[in-house]
Amino acid sequence: MTIRVLVADDHAAVRAGITLILDGADDIEVVGEAADGESAVAMAGELRPDVVLMDVRMPRMNGIAATRALAGVADVLILTTFDVDEYVFGALRAGAAGFLLKNTDAEALVEAVRLVARGEGLISPAVTRRLISAFASQRVEDRQSYDVSCLTPREHEVLMCLGRGMSNAEIAEEMKTAEATTKTHVSRLLHKLGLRSRVQAAILAQEFGSERSGTASPGSAIGPGAGDGAENT
Repeated sequence: MTIRVLVADDHAAVRAGITLILDGADDIEVVGEAADGESAVAMAGELRPDVVLMDVRMPRMNGIAATRALAGVADVLILTTFDVDEYVFGALRAGAAGFLLKNTDAEALVEAVRLVARGEGLISPAVTRRLISAFASQRVEDRQSYDVSCLTPREHEVLMCLGRGMSNAEIAEEMKTAEATTKTHVSRLLHKLGLRSRVQAAILAQEFGSERSGTASPGSAIGPGAGDGAENT
């Protein structure tokens, strides 16, 4: 199945470069390009892409606001030059499925789009270590909103697997169940906890694990390897 992608960036040369890279993959098709967040939202509503590759700083509507507006329409992969906490946090809170820096190489970018299209999530390893510790500490006062006791034992187990950076296939293998069943568990736990992405669930699992152990784990990767280009959840 071909993955349909919308590229949103206010620099024409950047859009052209990303489009060239993605169209070079046999299983990816760039169906549209947007120069600002407002256009991206409108075009996504018309074109119904599987993934929107979104810049953060854009005119009329920034990428974070556009990501929030696209909830339920398409999965958003943030691609930006700015490795800034407020952008990372804002993007993840808005429901982005992933966050990559623009210095990501072509092969990693293509694979990131494939991961997001499969329902996985990822964060650039360049921001992961700081993200887990800083995001967790910033949300201490909000933790009572996430009552994990509402989860079934199976869903709780899946949540912990997400925190370990496991894909659906890996979770299914560990739990000795079908991958489709794993996807159902993930979908249900996200709904119960009011989370908008697997990445948010992975961070919550890290926070919960830290609370139980009494120690922070800022070095724990959301994905399977800090040196593998992108860390998927």
